[in-house]
Amino acid sequence: MPDNIKVLLVGAGNMGKEYCNVLRAQQIEPIVIGRGKESAKKFQEELGLPVLTGGINCALKSLNDIPKAAIVAVNVDQLADVTAELLRCGIQRILVEKPAGMDRNQIEVLNDLAEKKSANVYVAYNRRYYASTEKALEIIKEDGGVSSFNFEFTEWSHVIETTKHLPEVKENWFLANSTHVVDLAFYLGGKPVQMSSYTGGKLTWHKRCSSYVGAGISDKGALFSYQANWAAPGRWAVEILTTKHRLYFKPMEQLAIQKIGSVKVEEIEIDDHLDKEFKPGLYKQVEAFVKDLDDGKRITLSEQLMHMDFYEKIEQINSV
Repeated sequence: MPDNIKVLLVGAGNMGKEYCNVLRAQQIEPIVIGRGKESAKKFQEELGLPVLTGGINCALKSLNDIPKAAIVAVNVDQLADVTAELLRCGIQRILVEKPAGMDRNQIEVLNDLAEKKSANVYVAYNRRYYASTEKALEIIKEDGGVSSFNFEFTEWSHVIETTKHLPEVKENWFLANSTHVVDLAFYLGGKPVQMSSYTGGKLTWHKRCSSYVGAGISDKGALFSYQANWAAPGRWAVEILTTKHRLYFKPMEQLAIQKIGSVKVEEIEIDDHLDKEFKPGLYKQVEAFVKDLDDGKRITLSEQLMHMDFYEKIEQINSV
């Protein structure tokens, strides 16, 4: 990899550290910008890299050569504002942590700004880059495509309600977190062209609902269904069915398979050393961004905006 690649890393928290480790493994020393002095100090102590503080504008003015690429790894409520500031400062290529904004409006405003600046902004959904996902794609292709699929995005309410996340982040938890599962399911099985969705219940920290269920058909002709109950035990899971196999992502970092004519479910051996050495999916995601690889996995802001149509359908936002 070229030695002259420079990447700006905005965010000195846990995700910032994960990105830093991956960038260094790819022989890239990022220029790090942090907001809080405490997190900046901790980042510097743990990773030995200086952290610029005082805001993005101030940090960029202190640099002789401003990187053309940036990774945004700040808190969910700050993603849109930080990315917009980078765009206004002339950064042309940005990888922003999912979901890029708190709601459709933030993502739409950000997309308009990116188009105005002729910049490329990609939304980071790292599960597309899992080794388990890569292997599943191989099997799906060999089997002639997906015939049907189902997924679950149950969240652990008893854990989330005690976290320090802002109330507005918790209220938008489906978009902020659960879309990891939904994106992977629709990436593998196809995006919905028809879908019926239902919600019910509520939680103290999530008034919108506590249960989700729905079904539809994808643009690949595959029937699908989904469910989640945040007021009951459960977990994230995706199941992909072909005419020959049933593939299980449960947990999603692993891949298990059931062959037709058998009830036995076996774990598939995959080359997942990168997913074990670093945060799963992150190494290849960053590599694709840095090398500007059009690998069919990256999600543009405009695509994320289109995805909001079915995300809002699942949540029954603006539904009659």
